[in-house]
Amino acid sequence: MTKNAIVLGAGIVGVSTAIHLQRRGRQVTLVDRKDPGRETSFGNAGLIQREGVAPYGFPQQLGLLLRYALNNRIDAHYHLRTLPSQIAFLARYWWNSNPRRHAVITRAYAPLIENSIAEHKDLIEASHAETLIRRDGWMKLFRTRARHDEALTEAALWRGEFGVEYDSLTAADIARMEPDLSGDFTGGIRWRDPWSVLDPHALTSAYRRHFESLGGRFVAGDAASLGQFGSGWKIMTSEGPLEADDAVIALGPWAAVATGRLGYSFPLGVKRGYHMHYAPEGNAVLNNWMLDAERGYLLAPMSRGIRLTTGAEFATLNAPKTPVQLDRAEAVARTIFPLGKRLDPEPWMGARPCTPDMMPIIGKAPRHQGLWFAFGHAHHGLTLGPVTGRVLAELITGEAPFIDIAAYAPQRFNP
Repeated sequence: MTKNAIVLGAGIVGVSTAIHLQRRGRQVTLVDRKDPGRETSFGNAGLIQREGVAPYGFPQQLGLLLRYALNNRIDAHYHLRTLPSQIAFLARYWWNSNPRRHAVITRAYAPLIENSIAEHKDLIEASHAETLIRRDGWMKLFRTRARHDEALTEAALWRGEFGVEYDSLTAADIARMEPDLSGDFTGGIRWRDPWSVLDPHALTSAYRRHFESLGGRFVAGDAASLGQFGSGWKIMTSEGPLEADDAVIALGPWAAVATGRLGYSFPLGVKRGYHMHYAPEGNAVLNNWMLDAERGYLLAPMSRGIRLTTGAEFATLNAPKTPVQLDRAEAVARTIFPLGKRLDPEPWMGARPCTPDMMPIIGKAPRHQGLWFAFGHAHHGLTLGPVTGRVLAELITGEAPFIDIAAYAPQRFNP
């Protein structure tokens, strides 16, 4: 008899998990309150970051922390009145970002990143989504020689330990590659290995169509109705009650609420982010995904226009939008590239789910049969969706996961 599975959350992680379970003979229903890819997976830099072996740590230098405290930067912003409720999370995040501990975390995290391109390639080809993908890396640009040299030292270490490939760029290289770019960039790095996505929502939608072609289905439903039913699970959907042997919670920043109803307590923080699309002025062309590293924003030539993305905003999940970082970033970006009018009616905002040890939560729920977790991917949700989906589906169906996922186990927060 075919076993059934419910996957809660139709972002890139949930859709990828649903595909891999369906491929392994499960009858899978993907459940979300919105269409697939409409929440966190909709707005991101559109990068499959093979170079991202080291998760983003919390600043350690006192001088830099004091500058962040002024709350006037592009790469980070916080809501003062909600800061007390986030102190415990931020303190653990800071502690884990100590260079020694961060190095240990990086080595545990790297296997996910190292397989990100191969696992996306599998789903891209199966979904006939090749036209959404570019395979020419991305650029990280620096305004000072010291920061460029520091980044090159780190890149050389990553190449030696994790096989990440890069090119060092001079100011002349940047001018040749981006003739419409101005500014006082002294040099940069071009990461060779990452792929970029011209429309992240379209990619998730292509994966959803592939999932449905395998016999899976999507229905609207509310995760709040999930509960145990006999030896399995039950949820209310727009088509009535749905029962299954297994349930996967892949709800991104909403996972803490859903798991909390079942008695779990995960220290899941939220980093909110914003984006806006722009038309270029005149005949200006942006050729590459480009991070202005010392200012903290990214420009990406996507299908909808040039997407400008911001850094992290520390706020509660449901707080009103405060896109001050976007306004700050736009003012700087206009000095280096001829951005035209805004193309979106308002700034888009999403929320990244983050753990204090910077690694995702992937594995079996410690205290329930048939319940599985896949969330907490922070800045790398798009990058890690397919590899997460594969290892979790292997675990659920009794296969040996193709990489060691012990470091991501839910038990590290919930014994």
